[in-house]
Amino acid sequence: MLKQTAFGTLVLAALGLHAGDTVKIALTGPYSGGSAPMGTSTRDGSKLAIAEINAAGGIQVGAKRMKIEIIERDDEAKNERGALIAQELAAMGDLSGVIGTVNTGVCMAGDKHLQEQGITKIICPAAGSASMTQWANKPDKPGVKENSIFRFAAYDGIQAAMVVEEAINRKFKKVAVVFDSTNYGVSGRDDMLDQIKKQGNKLEVVAQEKFNIGDKDMTAQLLRAKSVGAEAILIWAIGPELAAVSNGAAKIGMKSSLIGGWTLSMSNYIDNAGKNGNGTLMPQTFIEEPITPKAKAFIDGFHKAYKVDRMPSAVAAAQGYDAVYIFAAAVKQAGSTDTHKIKEALEDLKEPVKGVIATWNHPYTKWDPADVATHEAFRREQVVMGMVQDGRVVFGNESDKARLIKEATGLTPAKAKTKAKAKTK
Repeated sequence: MLKQTAFGTLVLAALGLHAGDTVKIALTGPYSGGSAPMGTSTRDGSKLAIAEINAAGGIQVGAKRMKIEIIERDDEAKNERGALIAQELAAMGDLSGVIGTVNTGVCMAGDKHLQEQGITKIICPAAGSASMTQWANKPDKPGVKENSIFRFAAYDGIQAAMVVEEAINRKFKKVAVVFDSTNYGVSGRDDMLDQIKKQGNKLEVVAQEKFNIGDKDMTAQLLRAKSVGAEAILIWAIGPELAAVSNGAAKIGMKSSLIGGWTLSMSNYIDNAGKNGNGTLMPQTFIEEPITPKAKAFIDGFHKAYKVDRMPSAVAAAQGYDAVYIFAAAVKQAGSTDTHKIKEALEDLKEPVKGVIATWNHPYTKWDPADVATHEAFRREQVVMGMVQDGRVVFGNESDKARLIKEATGLTPAKAKTKAKAKTK
């Protein structure tokens, strides 16, 4: 049995609380290894939200206010460790819920244990389509009728559609589909191929190339793609191997644009690809630019708390932050720390939740095994296209930036900038 972190114990001691006086939330994810930028950013964004909630007195649960207690577990992006952690958490009778997990395989290995006990979990910030479709239309599986697993991420269908749209809008005709051999990579490949068909087969897939986690040389795959005239690479993968693709393409003089899943915004891609990463495009739920007062407060708070000037994964940090506030709203509405009642509240949140990504109005509905979107929070309008530029992710399309500013402030970008300057004088 894994022990509670010293951090959680110290928090309780400092507050003079016993475990029964708190809302116990587990934060899980890969806090070491190739997926760590996503895992640690989600955890740290979640902790920032928890610190804010606790500083304000906690969550109103019935007649009393309760602080949030953190249980933290590093699954190391390993399926077997994820399964052990899930078994441990499922055995905790007073656990209110779980927020976290990055890797699809970890979800597939562990979430069944949480599902069996009806433990409410919000998958955040990622995991591929299979993490949710595993519960759809499978009457032989427990929990299909009363699914306790939710997801807080731009699901792969949204992202794949945007990737294909971007390639079409940029007038590409021939593309190579490149993916890693993980569940996430294979699922993403299937989603992209499906979207190409749905969008009228305007792109010709001239090559499909696979690589493994840990591979450092993609020359063979890239040469094959180059030889058949691939104008763009549509890519789906998890870790630092993404940078090996950009660096390998530059090495062989391949000018093809790189467009893929949101993981291309991670620090271990941007830093390892360097200038070869410039122009890379990927869907994003949050871009680290202080375009609204809420975004500025979040970015400044994160930088100050963790002593950084750039988030390892801004998407993951923002999703971790908003997921906590959504979970807290469900606890308040349920008036209980009971995980089953929290699940019911999540499916029918009455009050809007103001997050850094968006104001969340009824993000989930009652589980329908024929429609996994009932437990998916994100819709297309909450996702924008990002682009790597000189070591940072910026808006790929200025129209997205203008839309978000107007939605949050009612002002055009120019007027919002003038107003912000006036406030600082």
